[in-house]
Amino acid sequence: MFKYFKWSFIVTIVGLICAYLWGEHALAGSGFKTLFVALFLSILEVTLSFDNAIINAIRLEKMPEFWRKIFLTLGIIVAVFGVRLVLPIFIVAIFSNNPMSNVINMAFNDVGQYTVYLQAAHAPLVTFGGIFLGLIFFEYFLNAEKQTFWLTKIEKPLASIGNIHYSEVICAIILLLITINFVHEEEKLIVLISGLAGILTFLGINGVCETMERFNERKALTTAVAQMGFFNFLYLELIDASFSFDGLLGAFAISKDIIIIMIGLGIGAMFVRSLTIFMVNHKTLDKYLYLEHGAHWAIGFLSLIMFISLKTEVPEWVTGTFSLLIIVISLICSVVVKKKNINS
Repeated sequence: MFKYFKWSFIVTIVGLICAYLWGEHALAGSGFKTLFVALFLSILEVTLSFDNAIINAIRLEKMPEFWRKIFLTLGIIVAVFGVRLVLPIFIVAIFSNNPMSNVINMAFNDVGQYTVYLQAAHAPLVTFGGIFLGLIFFEYFLNAEKQTFWLTKIEKPLASIGNIHYSEVICAIILLLITINFVHEEEKLIVLISGLAGILTFLGINGVCETMERFNERKALTTAVAQMGFFNFLYLELIDASFSFDGLLGAFAISKDIIIIMIGLGIGAMFVRSLTIFMVNHKTLDKYLYLEHGAHWAIGFLSLIMFISLKTEVPEWVTGTFSLLIIVISLICSVVVKKKNINS
């Protein structure tokens, strides 16, 4: 088991040392304080993203070994520096109408103003992420061919809705239209555009992946597998970004230091990836029948929380605790069913 988390522990040690040194550099004597803040952020990230690891594992099982390695190597660089450092700076540059150089300077030297701009981008960010995650939830449960149910009285009726063509897209659009009625007038257009962008992005990547899976011409088979691996990798990175939007904004409530935030969330992201690889190689989702269900319910809950956050703030610990609780309950139910099957 240790081999799967070896690099996560190495990154943790290096990251916490860097957090300590950065704290001492910023203000003498504050090294241990920044170290513990980074550690807390990493734990928060793992708690919030446990369902992310399970969803990643589902998609990663379909990917060749090469792309699994890319996900754990290049993917973590994208997750830490791209999603948690570069992307927020890029978003602030767009919404503040400032050059990238000014925003980078602001992020490191005027975090207060940077946070204000980032919070101003909260509505489109969580709408895009909420719709994207909501579609993952709808696609899983609104499936007329679904045979295995956990919460049968809820999941069976949901599955029957899947007989309607494009039911997941219809539900996502209805959710978006309902959401628009609860946001401020000046935010309605950007929320609508962000939501539609989330829908189109999901449909685009999913459509390409499904096309590649059906592509059976032998001459182009190798190319198709490579392309499918790439688009699955892109899909995973988008899921990670969607999960991180709300957590990234919440992290600024704990620390205003962008370096400490990146270190803390980066450590958490590394553990999530290691956990994903562990579950894929040990066929965890095959062994525990309802774990996949629990992860998708947790994703549905997170998507709902993102939309609620457009109107009122929801503490991160509420989201993390409830999501983790759903997964733990689904795991316990899976173990009980597994024992019953063995005994029978």
